[in-house]
Amino acid sequence: MDSLESKHRGFCVFATLCTNIPFNKQKNMLIEQPPKILRLLYPRALWRMDKKEKAVYLTFDDGPIPEITPWVLDLLDKYQIKATFFMVGDNVRKHPEEFKMVVERGHRIGNHTFNHIRGFEYLSRNYLHNTDKANEYLHTNLFRPPHGHMRWAQYYVLKKKYQIVMWDLVTRDYSKRLNGQQVFENVKRYVRNGSIITFHDSLKSEKNMKYALPRSIEWLLEQGYAFKVFE
Repeated sequence: MDSLESKHRGFCVFATLCTNIPFNKQKNMLIEQPPKILRLLYPRALWRMDKKEKAVYLTFDDGPIPEITPWVLDLLDKYQIKATFFMVGDNVRKHPEEFKMVVERGHRIGNHTFNHIRGFEYLSRNYLHNTDKANEYLHTNLFRPPHGHMRWAQYYVLKKKYQIVMWDLVTRDYSKRLNGQQVFENVKRYVRNGSIITFHDSLKSEKNMKYALPRSIEWLLEQGYAFKVFE
């Protein structure tokens, strides 16, 4: 596994250099809509759904928390939309009522580790233990790695247990460098058929998300997109 992980780290560098994106635009685009070469790092993960279907898959990371998650749920109810929530296990432990609300309203649940940890910063056995600990609360077959990365050894094990879900469009609602309108513009710029869209039900994202999410939903509906969840 050590040689495979070394190859994986080298591929990360190679991918950054070979995207044919102008240097001054590389950083943002690699985040907001990962190029194909980066998607090859985790080939069995879901990055984008059916390209022929005018549908999107709305996802939320890092909850549940009482300050934000109920607001998101009420908004989704208003538009009769179902979404997928990739939850931090410790947040579920601390906020069981909000977790229950998400489940009872018919949304999908995904594992986002117990402590929202970065795969590259942990030994694989510790990362996998953290993920297993989260699933004691979540009981799901969906997994999304925090920050969108993990060691190849971690991926190799997790892909056998979970459907790994990445994203086709991350809104960057968490960014202090962006305002709500810019987050909304990210949605309009990068969305396409089959996009898996990522927002965050977190305090860090609250201001931008509360501005951009309702406007994004209304705009996507106006453009004829349906909202779907993973089977």
